[in-house]
Amino acid sequence: MESSKADDPAPLGDPPREPSPMYRVAMGVCRPVAIWGHLQVEGLDAVPESGPALVVGNHDSHWDPVMVGVAAIRRRQIKALAKSDLWKVRGLAPVLNGMGQIPIERGAGDATALARAIEELRRGACIGVFPEGTRSRGRVMRARSGVGRLALEVPEAKLVCVAIEGTTDYTRFPHRPRVRTRFFEPAGGQARPDEQPGELAARLLAEIRELVPPSLSARRRS
Repeated sequence: MESSKADDPAPLGDPPREPSPMYRVAMGVCRPVAIWGHLQVEGLDAVPESGPALVVGNHDSHWDPVMVGVAAIRRRQIKALAKSDLWKVRGLAPVLNGMGQIPIERGAGDATALARAIEELRRGACIGVFPEGTRSRGRVMRARSGVGRLALEVPEAKLVCVAIEGTTDYTRFPHRPRVRTRFFEPAGGQARPDEQPGELAARLLAEIRELVPPSLSARRRS
């Protein structure tokens, strides 16, 4: 397995106060986009205000992590597993590090990124994971097992699903989308000791996709 190659990820140390200043700024900058998209937030009480948590969502648009972050900021800072290529974008690495995001090599079984996420969970962080691993582009995709591994390694972490819809319509500018985020505890319950990581990941994704089928960007639908 390959380790993350992102440059200078934020070091672990004493648990910082959350949300971090950079996270607040970033979510504040993105808030007008959420307002323009008529962001509707449901079930936010499912997200614990403290303690380890895993927020698991579907991934159809680049805007999904942003909308989840804006929706949840009143309760938690979400430290998402994000593709390491983002750290290569000029000027973006300090922002992502300041937000506590975790770089992961997509499709490489990144042991370093998962170990970091486990350590953050054990320190009480809220970790965001998109088990499809990349945008669906309207396709049905299998769940990657990483989220199951995290949940089983840190069984005290609360599992919270989030169904995100409407973000693919941001490409219909100037037409305003209607974005909706629904947080909920999985109907199948929290992680069970006898579950395999892949089975758990598939179960969570199936519950989410029952609410929001894979969606193609509006530009590609037209």
